[in-house]
Amino acid sequence: MALLDPLVPTRSAEAGGSGAPTTLPRGNTRMPVIDLFAGAGGLSIGATDAGCDVRACVELDPVACRTLRAHERYHGSVIEGDVSLITGLDLRQAAGLAPGDPLIVVGGAPCQPFSKAAYWVEDGEESRYRRARAAGVALSRPPALTEARPDARRTLVEEFWRLIFESNADGFVFENVPSIKHPRNRPVLDGFRHAAEAAGYKVTQVTANAAEHGVAQARERVFLLGAKVGAPTAPEPTHTLKDEANRKPALTAGEALQGFDRPQYFEPEEIVTGRWAEHLRTVPPGGNYKAHTAWAGHPNPTFETETRFWNFLLKLSPDRPSWTIAASPGPWTGPFHWANRRLRTVEMAALQGFPEGYHLVGGRRDRVRQLGNAVPPPLARRMVEAVLATVDR
Repeated sequence: MALLDPLVPTRSAEAGGSGAPTTLPRGNTRMPVIDLFAGAGGLSIGATDAGCDVRACVELDPVACRTLRAHERYHGSVIEGDVSLITGLDLRQAAGLAPGDPLIVVGGAPCQPFSKAAYWVEDGEESRYRRARAAGVALSRPPALTEARPDARRTLVEEFWRLIFESNADGFVFENVPSIKHPRNRPVLDGFRHAAEAAGYKVTQVTANAAEHGVAQARERVFLLGAKVGAPTAPEPTHTLKDEANRKPALTAGEALQGFDRPQYFEPEEIVTGRWAEHLRTVPPGGNYKAHTAWAGHPNPTFETETRFWNFLLKLSPDRPSWTIAASPGPWTGPFHWANRRLRTVEMAALQGFPEGYHLVGGRRDRVRQLGNAVPPPLARRMVEAVLATVDR
């Protein structure tokens, strides 16, 4: 893929008028950023809010690219293509940057190969173990798997590192799901970190909960923060899920969703019908399917505890942060709204911390997928700020 193709815009006016990159004086300009695997653009929004200048984004999904192009001030030039076909020089040219210009690269390689769903025991042993435990039957838990299931997307982490190295970035922010630390996935994370350190980067690993950084969602993510001039300092939480002095209370779902119950935000897909609709209606806010078990004292239990995934019929509480918003939820996978309906996509965006009025392109399924895969912008901002404080001295 040639990034000078006319279908790939460059920011020639901002890069010197002719399209040729000009050298930027360090310390006297907004830090340029390039976002890889940009998706809906959460990292780019966070970088922009941190005071950086996002010059370019790379994303393969055409629908997500349309979302990015609709918000140029956050995302700059949008490169629709496969990162494996792009070079570091391509990135700098598309961003209007000379070889020695300062640069931070951010991104989160696709997390599906590293998610919990990718390392559940495939032959059903985990499910049998849970059912037996619920029935009071002694059964040894199946051993944890340590060999990764084949998935071509696992190599995209290597591509992310390659582009950091080839573009000679001053620093980087890498994001992924917590289960990338699972024994089955750990070699990928460690391999990336060791390669970066061997190339002269100082790396800080951070496991952060979005709710502790101003997001109304208890979404945990792993970050590697890297810089050539020194190890970035992990950002301290600004909010608390407990009662801690000097920190603000975590934002609740009720606070984040205030005003979105108006008719103009209605989506036909939010209406819940079918087999478990009545069960959902009688689950209390903050509860799940266990409300219909003997364990919870239900007089006519339908389910046994530990026999369903925890987010089955899961309902939000307006008094607490949301649980993680999923990219591909099943028909009975929560979190559902406490008003016994599916969340509206504007509500999902609010729970992710996207700016008000940020428009996501596509049908509902496309929008949910983009939001579920996104990095919450306020959390992204804190991580970018940590790297920026190190490299922009």
